[in-house]
Amino acid sequence: MCIFPSRHLLSVTVLALLACTRSALATEGGGGAYANGSEGFMTGALPPPGSYLVSYNTYYSADRFASSNPAFDDFKVSTAATILRAIHVTDKRILGGNWAMHAFLVAADVDVDLGAGGRQHRAGIGDFIFSPLAIGWHAGNWHWLAAVDVYLPTGRYDKDALANIGRNYVTLEPLFAFTYRNPQGYEFSMKTMFDHNYENTDTRYRSGNELHADFVAAKHFGNWGVGIGGYSYRQVSGDSGAGAVLGDFKGRATALGPQFTYTTASGLNVQGRYQHEFDVRNRPEGGKFWLNVAIPL
Repeated sequence: MCIFPSRHLLSVTVLALLACTRSALATEGGGGAYANGSEGFMTGALPPPGSYLVSYNTYYSADRFASSNPAFDDFKVSTAATILRAIHVTDKRILGGNWAMHAFLVAADVDVDLGAGGRQHRAGIGDFIFSPLAIGWHAGNWHWLAAVDVYLPTGRYDKDALANIGRNYVTLEPLFAFTYRNPQGYEFSMKTMFDHNYENTDTRYRSGNELHADFVAAKHFGNWGVGIGGYSYRQVSGDSGAGAVLGDFKGRATALGPQFTYTTASGLNVQGRYQHEFDVRNRPEGGKFWLNVAIPL
Protein backbone atom coordinates (compact mmCIF):
# COMPACT_ATOMS: atom_id res chain seq x y z
CA MET A 1 0.00 0.00 0.00
CA CYS A 2 1.31 3.40 -0.76
CA ILE A 3 0.79 6.27 1.58
CA PHE A 4 2.25 9.65 2.20
CA PRO A 5 2.92 12.62 4.37
CA SER A 6 1.00 12.93 7.53
CA ARG A 7 -1.96 14.53 5.86
CA HIS A 8 -1.76 13.28 2.37
CA LEU A 9 -1.22 10.23 0.39
CA LEU A 10 1.41 8.84 -1.82
CA SER A 11 2.06 6.48 -4.58
CA VAL A 12 2.14 2.79 -4.90
CA THR A 13 0.90 0.20 -7.10
CA VAL A 14 0.72 -1.98 -9.89
CA LEU A 15 1.35 -1.57 -13.43
CA ALA A 16 0.81 -3.24 -16.66
CA LEU A 17 3.55 -5.62 -17.19
CA LEU A 18 6.16 -6.54 -19.62
CA ALA A 19 5.54 -9.55 -21.73
CA CYS A 20 8.22 -10.62 -24.13
CA THR A 21 8.08 -14.06 -25.58
CA ARG A 22 5.85 -17.07 -25.79
CA SER A 23 8.42 -19.21 -23.99
CA ALA A 24 9.47 -17.86 -20.64
CA LEU A 25 11.77 -15.49 -18.84
CA ALA A 26 12.49 -14.87 -15.18
CA THR A 27 8.96 -14.86 -13.89
CA GLU A 28 6.59 -15.35 -16.78
CA GLY A 29 6.81 -12.44 -19.22
CA GLY A 30 9.93 -11.03 -17.56
CA GLY A 31 8.04 -8.86 -15.09
CA GLY A 32 6.20 -9.15 -11.79
CA ALA A 33 2.74 -8.12 -10.64
CA TYR A 34 4.03 -5.10 -8.70
CA ALA A 35 5.39 -1.98 -10.39
CA ASN A 36 8.82 -1.69 -8.81
CA GLY A 37 9.79 1.84 -7.87
CA SER A 38 6.28 3.23 -7.52
CA GLU A 39 6.78 4.05 -3.82
CA GLY A 40 8.81 6.92 -2.46
CA PHE A 41 8.33 9.69 0.08
CA MET A 42 6.59 8.84 3.38
CA THR A 43 5.63 5.39 2.14
CA GLY A 44 5.36 4.03 5.70
CA ALA A 45 3.07 6.80 6.98
CA LEU A 46 -0.64 6.06 6.80
CA PRO A 47 -2.63 9.30 6.32
CA PRO A 48 -5.30 10.38 8.82
CA PRO A 49 -8.80 8.86 8.71
CA GLY A 50 -10.59 9.82 5.52
CA SER A 51 -10.80 8.96 1.82
CA TYR A 52 -8.12 9.60 -0.82
CA LEU A 53 -7.72 9.25 -4.57
CA VAL A 54 -4.33 8.76 -6.22
CA SER A 55 -3.45 8.79 -9.91
CA TYR A 56 -0.18 7.01 -10.78
CA ASN A 57 1.14 7.77 -14.24
CA THR A 58 4.21 5.94 -15.50
CA TYR A 59 6.25 5.36 -18.63
CA TYR A 60 8.86 2.60 -18.97
CA SER A 61 11.13 1.81 -21.91
CA ALA A 62 13.92 -0.70 -22.43
CA ASP A 63 16.00 -1.72 -25.45
CA ARG A 64 17.88 -4.52 -23.75
CA PHE A 65 16.92 -7.80 -22.14
CA ALA A 66 19.66 -8.82 -19.71
CA SER A 67 20.16 -12.47 -20.60
CA SER A 68 22.75 -14.67 -22.29
CA ASN A 69 19.95 -16.23 -24.37
CA PRO A 70 20.40 -15.05 -28.02
CA ALA A 71 16.61 -15.07 -28.47
CA PHE A 72 16.57 -11.69 -26.70
CA ASP A 73 19.39 -9.99 -28.63
CA ASP A 74 16.92 -7.85 -30.61
CA PHE A 75 14.53 -6.54 -27.99
CA LYS A 76 12.56 -3.38 -27.25
CA VAL A 77 9.60 -2.71 -24.99
CA SER A 78 7.67 0.38 -23.88
CA THR A 79 4.81 0.59 -21.41
CA ALA A 80 2.61 3.54 -20.46
CA ALA A 81 0.09 3.14 -17.65
CA THR A 82 -2.34 5.09 -15.51
CA ILE A 83 -3.42 3.53 -12.25
CA LEU A 84 -6.26 4.94 -10.16
CA ARG A 85 -6.21 4.05 -6.50
CA ALA A 86 -8.96 4.64 -3.95
CA ILE A 87 -7.99 4.53 -0.27
CA HIS A 88 -10.15 4.70 2.83
CA VAL A 89 -8.56 5.07 6.26
CA THR A 90 -10.97 4.33 9.11
CA ASP A 91 -10.92 5.50 12.72
CA LYS A 92 -11.12 1.86 13.84
CA ARG A 93 -8.10 0.50 15.72
CA ILE A 94 -6.47 -2.91 15.22
CA LEU A 95 -3.45 -3.88 17.33
CA GLY A 96 -3.10 -0.23 18.27
CA GLY A 97 -2.99 1.05 14.67
CA ASN A 98 -5.50 2.53 12.23
CA TRP A 99 -7.29 0.12 9.88
CA ALA A 100 -7.34 1.07 6.18
CA MET A 101 -8.32 -0.52 2.85
CA HIS A 102 -7.65 0.27 -0.80
CA ALA A 103 -8.23 -0.85 -4.41
CA PHE A 104 -6.60 -0.19 -7.80
CA LEU A 105 -7.88 0.11 -11.37
CA VAL A 106 -5.14 -0.18 -14.04
CA ALA A 107 -5.19 0.95 -17.69
CA ALA A 108 -2.08 0.31 -19.78
CA ASP A 109 -0.56 0.43 -23.25
CA VAL A 110 2.24 -2.04 -24.08
CA ASP A 111 4.46 -2.26 -27.17
CA VAL A 112 6.88 -5.20 -27.57
CA ASP A 113 9.36 -5.52 -30.45
CA LEU A 114 11.44 -8.69 -30.84
CA GLY A 115 12.78 -7.86 -34.30
CA ALA A 116 12.49 -11.01 -36.41
CA GLY A 117 10.55 -12.56 -33.54
CA GLY A 118 7.62 -10.21 -34.13
CA ARG A 119 6.10 -7.03 -32.78
CA GLN A 120 2.81 -6.36 -31.00
CA HIS A 121 1.00 -3.40 -29.49
CA ARG A 122 -1.89 -3.89 -27.06
CA ALA A 123 -3.88 -1.71 -24.68
CA GLY A 124 -6.53 -2.43 -22.10
CA ILE A 125 -7.47 -2.89 -18.47
CA GLY A 126 -5.02 -4.61 -16.14
CA ASP A 127 -5.43 -6.90 -13.16
CA PHE A 128 -7.53 -5.77 -10.18
CA ILE A 129 -5.63 -5.18 -6.93
CA PHE A 130 -7.05 -4.68 -3.46
CA SER A 131 -6.26 -4.93 0.22
CA PRO A 132 -9.03 -5.34 2.80
CA LEU A 133 -6.57 -5.01 5.67
CA ALA A 134 -3.81 -2.47 6.15
CA ILE A 135 -2.71 -1.16 9.55
CA GLY A 136 -0.66 1.96 10.24
CA TRP A 137 1.14 3.06 13.41
CA HIS A 138 2.86 6.31 14.43
CA ALA A 139 5.36 7.05 17.20
CA GLY A 140 7.20 10.38 17.14
CA ASN A 141 9.47 10.50 14.08
CA TRP A 142 8.64 6.90 13.14
CA HIS A 143 5.76 5.50 11.09
CA TRP A 144 5.00 1.87 10.19
CA LEU A 145 2.57 0.14 7.85
CA ALA A 146 1.67 -3.54 7.37
CA ALA A 147 -0.74 -4.95 4.77
CA VAL A 148 -1.50 -7.79 2.38
CA ASP A 149 -2.26 -6.89 -1.25
CA VAL A 150 -4.16 -9.32 -3.48
CA TYR A 151 -3.74 -9.33 -7.29
CA LEU A 152 -6.61 -10.94 -9.21
CA PRO A 153 -6.27 -12.08 -12.87
CA THR A 154 -8.97 -9.84 -14.35
CA GLY A 155 -6.83 -8.01 -16.94
CA ARG A 156 -6.62 -8.53 -20.69
CA TYR A 157 -4.61 -11.68 -21.42
CA ASP A 158 -3.91 -14.06 -24.31
CA LYS A 159 -1.39 -16.86 -23.88
CA ASP A 160 -0.32 -16.51 -27.55
CA ALA A 161 0.28 -12.75 -27.36
CA LEU A 162 3.67 -11.06 -27.13
CA ALA A 163 2.23 -8.14 -25.14
CA ASN A 164 -0.21 -8.67 -22.29
CA ILE A 165 -1.86 -6.28 -19.85
CA GLY A 166 -2.93 -8.92 -17.30
CA ARG A 167 -0.82 -11.74 -15.86
CA ASN A 168 -3.53 -14.44 -15.63
CA TYR A 169 -2.58 -15.65 -12.16
CA VAL A 170 -3.18 -14.69 -8.54
CA THR A 171 -0.45 -13.03 -6.46
CA LEU A 172 -0.52 -12.56 -2.69
CA GLU A 173 1.80 -9.80 -1.47
CA PRO A 174 2.39 -9.25 2.26
CA LEU A 175 4.28 -6.03 2.87
CA PHE A 176 5.87 -3.92 5.58
CA ALA A 177 6.83 -0.25 5.20
CA PHE A 178 8.42 2.29 7.49
CA THR A 179 9.27 5.98 7.42
CA TYR A 180 11.64 7.97 9.59
CA ARG A 181 11.36 11.76 9.29
CA ASN A 182 12.87 14.12 11.83
CA PRO A 183 12.03 17.78 12.57
CA GLN A 184 15.00 18.92 10.45
CA GLY A 185 13.26 17.43 7.38
CA TYR A 186 15.52 14.42 6.81
CA GLU A 187 13.65 11.31 5.73
CA PHE A 188 14.36 7.67 5.01
CA SER A 189 11.53 5.43 3.84
CA MET A 190 11.38 1.84 2.65
CA LYS A 191 8.62 -0.55 1.61
CA THR A 192 9.50 -4.27 1.51
CA MET A 193 7.27 -6.85 -0.23
CA PHE A 194 7.18 -10.59 -0.76
CA ASP A 195 5.20 -11.89 -3.76
CA HIS A 196 3.80 -15.41 -3.65
CA ASN A 197 2.72 -16.26 -7.21
CA TYR A 198 0.22 -18.95 -8.19
CA GLU A 199 0.14 -20.91 -11.44
CA ASN A 200 -0.98 -19.52 -14.78
CA THR A 201 -3.35 -22.34 -15.74
CA ASP A 202 -3.36 -21.38 -19.44
CA THR A 203 0.40 -21.88 -19.81
CA ARG A 204 1.10 -24.29 -16.93
CA TYR A 205 3.73 -21.82 -15.75
CA ARG A 206 4.33 -20.82 -12.14
CA SER A 207 6.51 -17.76 -11.66
CA GLY A 208 8.97 -17.91 -8.77
CA ASN A 209 8.41 -15.94 -5.57
CA GLU A 210 9.85 -12.43 -5.40
CA LEU A 211 11.37 -10.21 -2.72
CA HIS A 212 11.65 -6.51 -3.50
CA ALA A 213 11.85 -3.11 -1.82
CA ASP A 214 11.28 0.53 -2.79
CA PHE A 215 13.25 3.18 -0.88
CA VAL A 216 14.13 6.87 -0.73
CA ALA A 217 16.51 9.12 1.24
CA ALA A 218 15.34 12.74 1.15
CA LYS A 219 15.41 16.27 2.56
CA HIS A 220 12.23 18.35 2.95
CA PHE A 221 12.13 22.15 2.60
CA GLY A 222 8.70 23.51 3.50
CA ASN A 223 6.21 22.08 1.01
CA TRP A 224 9.01 20.64 -1.16
CA GLY A 225 11.09 17.51 -0.81
CA VAL A 226 13.96 16.14 -2.92
CA GLY A 227 15.85 12.89 -2.68
CA ILE A 228 17.46 9.84 -4.22
CA GLY A 229 15.48 6.63 -4.40
CA GLY A 230 14.79 3.49 -6.31
CA TYR A 231 14.26 -0.20 -5.77
CA SER A 232 15.98 -3.53 -5.36
CA TYR A 233 14.41 -6.71 -6.75
CA ARG A 234 15.38 -10.37 -6.33
CA GLN A 235 13.54 -13.49 -7.44
CA VAL A 236 14.07 -15.88 -4.54
CA SER A 237 12.73 -19.10 -6.05
CA GLY A 238 12.91 -20.42 -9.60
CA ASP A 239 10.07 -20.68 -12.07
CA SER A 240 8.37 -24.06 -12.33
CA GLY A 241 5.66 -25.99 -14.14
CA ALA A 242 5.41 -27.63 -17.55
CA GLY A 243 5.56 -24.25 -19.31
CA ALA A 244 8.80 -23.12 -17.66
CA VAL A 245 11.00 -24.45 -20.45
CA LEU A 246 14.05 -22.43 -19.37
CA GLY A 247 14.02 -23.95 -15.88
CA ASP A 248 15.33 -22.15 -12.81
CA PHE A 249 15.66 -18.75 -14.49
CA LYS A 250 15.81 -16.24 -11.62
CA GLY A 251 15.72 -12.50 -12.23
CA ARG A 252 17.12 -9.51 -10.38
CA ALA A 253 17.36 -5.73 -10.83
CA THR A 254 18.32 -2.53 -9.04
CA ALA A 255 17.36 1.05 -9.92
CA LEU A 256 18.28 4.52 -8.67
CA GLY A 257 17.34 8.07 -9.57
CA PRO A 258 16.17 11.52 -8.40
CA GLN A 259 12.77 12.16 -6.84
CA PHE A 260 10.76 15.21 -5.80
CA THR A 261 7.53 15.90 -3.96
CA TYR A 262 5.36 18.99 -3.51
CA THR A 263 2.31 19.40 -1.29
CA THR A 264 -0.14 22.31 -1.59
CA ALA A 265 -1.86 24.04 1.31
CA SER A 266 -5.06 22.13 0.45
CA GLY A 267 -3.30 18.77 0.81
CA LEU A 268 -2.88 17.88 -2.88
CA ASN A 269 0.43 16.05 -3.32
CA VAL A 270 2.49 15.71 -6.52
CA GLN A 271 5.47 13.38 -6.84
CA GLY A 272 7.86 12.80 -9.71
CA ARG A 273 10.71 10.33 -10.08
CA TYR A 274 13.07 8.80 -12.61
CA GLN A 275 14.77 5.41 -12.10
CA HIS A 276 17.65 3.98 -14.12
CA GLU A 277 18.01 0.18 -13.92
CA PHE A 278 21.35 -1.63 -13.49
CA ASP A 279 22.65 -4.95 -12.11
CA VAL A 280 19.85 -6.61 -14.11
CA ARG A 281 19.62 -10.31 -14.87
CA ASN A 282 16.95 -12.18 -16.85
CA ARG A 283 14.71 -9.10 -17.13
CA PRO A 284 14.33 -6.00 -19.32
CA GLU A 285 16.81 -3.21 -18.47
CA GLY A 286 15.75 0.38 -19.04
CA GLY A 287 14.42 3.53 -17.40
CA LYS A 288 11.14 4.51 -15.76
CA PHE A 289 9.37 7.84 -15.17
CA TRP A 290 6.60 8.44 -12.62
CA LEU A 291 4.25 11.39 -12.08
CA ASN A 292 1.76 10.75 -9.28
CA VAL A 293 -0.99 12.99 -7.94
CA ALA A 294 -2.81 12.35 -4.62
CA ILE A 295 -6.00 14.16 -3.61
CA PRO A 296 -7.75 14.07 -0.21
CA LEU A 297 -11.50 13.76 -0.79
